[in-house]
Amino acid sequence: MTIIDPEGEQVSDLISYNLSDPREYLSSGRSIDYAGRMFLTTEDILYSNRSNPMWTIVHDDVGRHDFTLTPCSAEMFRKLYGDDDPHHGCFGNLCKAVEKFGLGPDDVHTAFNIFMYVHVDSETGKIEVRPPQSRPGDCLKLRSEMDMFVGLTACSAGQSNNFTYKPIDYQISNR
Repeated sequence: MTIIDPEGEQVSDLISYNLSDPREYLSSGRSIDYAGRMFLTTEDILYSNRSNPMWTIVHDDVGRHDFTLTPCSAEMFRKLYGDDDPHHGCFGNLCKAVEKFGLGPDDVHTAFNIFMYVHVDSETGKIEVRPPQSRPGDCLKLRSEMDMFVGLTACSAGQSNNFTYKPIDYQISNR
């Protein structure tokens, strides 16, 4: 699967589950632990909560993605941005995507936030979401390592996309 940022500075949230057992899902904790670093890129493996490979990153134009922050939600817009009438955000989109597989909100875990740039202050640990470093046409190519179903959304949190809400494209191809 190839995820493409056609206009630049847009984030895409990715979640995935084992097709035959959706209790096995993409795990940020396992993936970061096994890679030994926060920022995953070409040749890194994205693991499931059961330590099985789900994806291998085979090409990465940007080299900076986030795997720590949860998908933006109506509650996040209320708490962080003071929005009294928020939309459902990535979390709501992803919940709708997995609903047909019998999954609910508690089954939507930390997403692999493709192209998201989260700066971490090395002294204080404070995080700051900054504009993505992706440019028009940049892509991330993933090779699936198991049969799965996937949720993918273009992020609607302003800080994640420099307040310019744009599309995300994707392509699925045979090995």
